[in-house]
Amino acid sequence: MAEARIELGAGAVVFREGDPPTSAFLIESGEVELVSGSGPTQVRLGRLGPGDLLGEMAVIDAASRTATARAVSPCVLIPVARDQLQERIDGADPVVRALLRGQLQRYRSALHRLRGLEGPAPGDDPAALAAARVEDGGALDKIRLETQLRAALENGGLEVRYQPILEIASGRIAGYEALVRWEHPERGVVSPAEFIRIAEETSLIVPVGHHVFEAACAALAALGPASDLPFVAVNVSARQLAEVDVVATVADCATRAGIPPSAIKIEITESLTLDVEAVAALIARAHARGIKVALDDFGTGFSNLGHLHRLRFDTVKLDQGFVRQMLEAPRCHAIVQAITTMVAALDADMVAEGVETAGQLEALRALGCRYAQGWLIGKAEPASAMLPARR
Repeated sequence: MAEARIELGAGAVVFREGDPPTSAFLIESGEVELVSGSGPTQVRLGRLGPGDLLGEMAVIDAASRTATARAVSPCVLIPVARDQLQERIDGADPVVRALLRGQLQRYRSALHRLRGLEGPAPGDDPAALAAARVEDGGALDKIRLETQLRAALENGGLEVRYQPILEIASGRIAGYEALVRWEHPERGVVSPAEFIRIAEETSLIVPVGHHVFEAACAALAALGPASDLPFVAVNVSARQLAEVDVVATVADCATRAGIPPSAIKIEITESLTLDVEAVAALIARAHARGIKVALDDFGTGFSNLGHLHRLRFDTVKLDQGFVRQMLEAPRCHAIVQAITTMVAALDADMVAEGVETAGQLEALRALGCRYAQGWLIGKAEPASAMLPARR
């Protein structure tokens, strides 16, 4: 059983250069000196004190110790096992792993040269380095794509398109969902799943989201009188909700475009409803400004009726997986029927996503579903294809 704490007297050796990396150590108290080499080639690497991590480099890349660690004063160390570090590294962003690996390699090479040694540094296994370059190449591609996404955002390279939403009973297009698209000058069309994921991992999702709001408001303003405007639904992410006041952003964009804020509908994904208090506050602020809020992708795994009855959504969007199976699977049809009835009882509208056949549309009409969205209704098109609401 590993010791929880190790107490060492002054002069005691923690580990020696060339030892296998059994664990790293967190220094709780005292000081530890690191030296590499011996005699005239000995290099003093420095001292570490309380709160510093010791010996982690060899543990991370499973290479022999490159230095000797000796207690300068009485010390208390907490061992940190390899799997504790490795689990966190494996769960880190690939870019972070690539940066860490690069730092380790440069450190070992610099130390090797500092001691006047020739040839590859310890741990420079050709096969391992080749495998690392493959992984790092993917991480660098991610950095490259993020940089290009920033440039596209600044230079007008992102296009917002609008997928129509049909009011089933009247047969009119009542609204649209705004969808951002990116055509890369070299790669061609980049999958939204790819670049939106990168944007959400960074602060980029905030300016991208603002760009979509601005574009949607401008597209609506170009349609004509406010009385004839359809609504445009814009999806927002958890990071946007955490970092900006989305309601104030919508109201500000709408005011500057000269349209009522009510023409924009905020869509949030079902997973965000787990934070009931935050979502309830968002809905209350939106309703105070006349802005409606939709629950997107209902039924994808986070459904909680206990939460749903506390959150006054104006619209519930049924995930496309239900719609696509409802004609072939009676149990799925029954679920869609039950959800349609429940949403109506909550005084909300339902949008069925993924409608691709006339049979699906007729089945939804029979169930009393208000809105339909999908390829049967129309694909995402430029703003020039948008139509007034024709009230």
